Amino acid sequence: MILEQVILYIRPNQSEMFEKAFKIAQSIIITMKGYIRHDLLKCVEEEDKYLLLVEWKTIADHEEGFRKSEGYQEWKTLLHHFYDPFPVVQHYVSVLEN
Repeated sequence: MILEQVILYIRPNQSEMFEKAFKIAQSIIITMKGYIRHDLLKCVEEEDKYLLLVEWKTIADHEEGFRKSEGYQEWKTLLHHFYDPFPVVQHYVSVLEN
């Protein structure tokens, strides 16, 4: 399992619109091959800051499957104009044995 982590800084006074758009956009990501689950968390200390966590089976499911899909083009249209600056995406893997 791969955990995608993204800190999202939303343009001032657009958080409510971003949250509404994300509710629509999440219907896209949940249909992607390799998708496991996601969560969107709003920062308590900083207004207009969010943490997006997405679990994928593999990095390729995210970078090749999702990002090269038609659905991603719709995702971009719905969400990317809210970001300032554009976010850095990082992937994590557990080092703990279960």
